[in-house]
Order: sequence, then C-alpha cells, then structure tokens
Amino acid sequence: MILIIGVTASGKGRLAFDLARRTGAEIISVDSMKIYRGMDIGTAKPPKEARRTVRYHMIDVVEPSDSFSVAAFLDGALEAIRQIKARNRPVIAVGGTALYIKALLYGLFEGPGCDEQIRAGLREQARTAGLDELYDRLALVDPAAARRIHRNDARRIIRALEVYELTGKPISSFQRQWDKEHAEHEWTIIGLRRDKADQSSRINARARKMVEAGLIDEVASLLAGEKPLSEQARCAIGYAEIIQYLAGNIDLDKAVELIKKNTRRLAKSQRTWFKRFKNVKWLDIGADESDEQVLGRAEALLAEVQG
Repeated sequence: MILIIGVTASGKGRLAFDLARRTGAEIISVDSMKIYRGMDIGTAKPPKEARRTVRYHMIDVVEPSDSFSVAAFLDGALEAIRQIKARNRPVIAVGGTALYIKALLYGLFEGPGCDEQIRAGLREQARTAGLDELYDRLALVDPAAARRIHRNDARRIIRALEVYELTGKPISSFQRQWDKEHAEHEWTIIGLRRDKADQSSRINARARKMVEAGLIDEVASLLAGEKPLSEQARCAIGYAEIIQYLAGNIDLDKAVELIKKNTRRLAKSQRTWFKRFKNVKWLDIGADESDEQVLGRAEALLAEVQG
C-alpha cells in the first residue's frame, strides 16, 4: 500500500507509473478533476498508452456535468483497493487533492446529514439580514470554526450553523474525528519535493504544453456538450481560464499566464496541506534528476521501509 503525494507537476504521476510497471501494481488516482470524462489535457491524465500498460482506478468516473464528493471518492477508492487486493496486486495511490488524501488516510468526517428546512432558513437569513450576521453568530457558537472559515464563504458558514442547530454541538467538535488515524489500511507515504524555482518552471512549462496539446479545443468541446459543465468542473484550473478566453473576456496570453499563476497558487496551498500529513517519507528531487534516478531512490526508500 503505497501513497505518492506531491504538488502539481512534481513528477508523482510518472513515479507511480514507473513503480507500478516494475511491481505489477494497480494505480488509484487521488485527484478531484481526473474523475471527469473528457477533461484529459487540462488535468494531465496519464496518456492512453500508459493506461493500456497499467490498470488505473478513479479516472473517468463521471461526466463533467455531474458533481462529485469526497464521500463518493472514498467509496470508489476503497472498492478499488478491495478489488486490487483480491487480484493479489500491490496498490499504489497517487495524487495531490488534499481532501481526498485526508479521507484515504484518516476516514471521513462523520457529522450529521443535512436538513433542508434548516438550511433553507439559514439561506433566507443570509439573504435578508446579510452573511455578516450569520458569520458573527457562528463566531459566538463555534469560534474555532469561525477562525477557519472566511466570512464570505456562505456555504461553509451555513453548514456550520446547520450542524449546530441540528446537534447543539459545534462543527469543530465533530471535525476532530478527522485527526484520528484511519486504521483500516496501512500506507507507506512517499512525498516528492522540489525547489520552488524548479517547481514553478515545471508548472509554467506544463501550462504551455497543455495549450499546445489542444486544451482550447478540449474546453470548446466540453462547452458544446448537451449538458452544461458542473460548477466543480468549470472551476478547474486550466478550464476556468480558457472558458474566459473563449468567452472573449481575456486574450490567450492572459489566459495562459493566469493558468500558470493559479497553478503556482495551488502548489503553495498543497505544500501547506501536506505539512499536516504524518509519516511522509520525503524525497527532495533535483532539477537535473532523471525519472529513472527518482525511481531508483523511491525503490531504495521502499526497501529500507520494508526492512
């Protein structure tokens, strides 16, 4: 059970593929956008030849018109693990979506379900009295949650107040459950780290390659589909910017620069998230290291861990 993490464009996908090919493993994608069919170039999905060589799971799961939750991901990932183990194959999970990784390692937050009546009432209060009033109420009943939630984040403010009204307990008290180790599966976690300058250079180069590979046509095709893109899909980095370009709001150079900028911002957020994960075996990758060298270092690390 190997989990490979790293910020976007760090090389984790290539390492997962090389390890899987060497060991006969199957790969579980831990990526919130690779689950969408038709969103191939902008999500940097493994090429078709790679997927013919190694079996992948949690890629092309739903249509881009659909929404997808962390719970749905975890259900699919756990079922994939069961199937892979039944075939006596090693499991390699790889990705950079922090909430998916957290669910895989620690399980899901098991708070109460939603109550549409309470939720609708809170929405109406936000509309009539203003979101600030709801945020101030949250700060009184659950200051820990208020510190983590931006006062303009209506969805999370309403959810936190909904939980409090349903249970009489702050949502932060339930969320402590996420800190407990998820003992169902044992993972060896490998993290790839690069110097920030090297990482930014790789991100910039990948953005250019995506456009050269046909990202604009891919986005145009998705927009022309029978069903509209879900908000989740439309917000994906690479897609949101090209949608703006196709709408005539920005020129192509601006769109590409925004893709680079927003991807670098994502990488910064990922680095912050990954600091919270325990027991990660970090590999610091040099800019001049080849894929084969990275594979060799990862195999040496795994041999050491396995004793």
